[in-house]
Amino acid sequence: MSEVGAQIAAGRARGSFITLEGGEGVGKSTQIRHLLRNLREAGIEAIGTREPGGSPGAEILRKVLLSGGMARLGPAAEAILFAAARVDHIDKKIEPALAAGTFVVCDRFADSTRAYQGTRGQLDPRFLSALERVTLGDVRPDLTLILDLPATVGLARAAARRGAGEAPDRFEREDLEFHENLRAAFLAIAAAEPVRCAIIDAERAEEDVAHEIFDVILNRLIAPAQAKQVKRG
Repeated sequence: MSEVGAQIAAGRARGSFITLEGGEGVGKSTQIRHLLRNLREAGIEAIGTREPGGSPGAEILRKVLLSGGMARLGPAAEAILFAAARVDHIDKKIEPALAAGTFVVCDRFADSTRAYQGTRGQLDPRFLSALERVTLGDVRPDLTLILDLPATVGLARAAARRGAGEAPDRFEREDLEFHENLRAAFLAIAAAEPVRCAIIDAERAEEDVAHEIFDVILNRLIAPAQAKQVKRG
């Protein structure tokens, strides 16, 4: 383990929970690969996961949710199914890893439910907040990175990454107005919770985005943990 990793391990009993959020095509999966590599090179144990999915039970629900099969039951029922997948994910993967001192990096989490279901279904924010409280318990992200770019750019990227003959998922099929409102919803979350959230300009080169993400983590999570350990010493 590197000196940085040793200091983090000494300063934290639990791992840190980092989530990446944003609209379609912002590059979350790519940036998670970079981030996991950077964390591990710093000697910090880290795992990646995703939502919906991330655990065996949640992966089963993922197929149903992304196929659009639940849409006919209405946005409230769909939000509840996302929450059910999240409970299994937290219980089976996220919480055990955090308790073991591991950093968990998750592709989407509860903010996506708020943004997507709130934008698409016009659900009452009080309903989504109540569902979130019941679902998450004490498990909350320590840091949320919101990758931001214009909706037209994100949709073009999402289309380019699909293989020949591969159909867009049910969210990619929504119209441009939906995706513009979705972007606004994520930015509103960041504005409401600036301590937890950081907005990352995802329209830049992949390497530049990765560099900024790791800088944010160094400044917000790793440096405070190092300072805490120095104070203890």
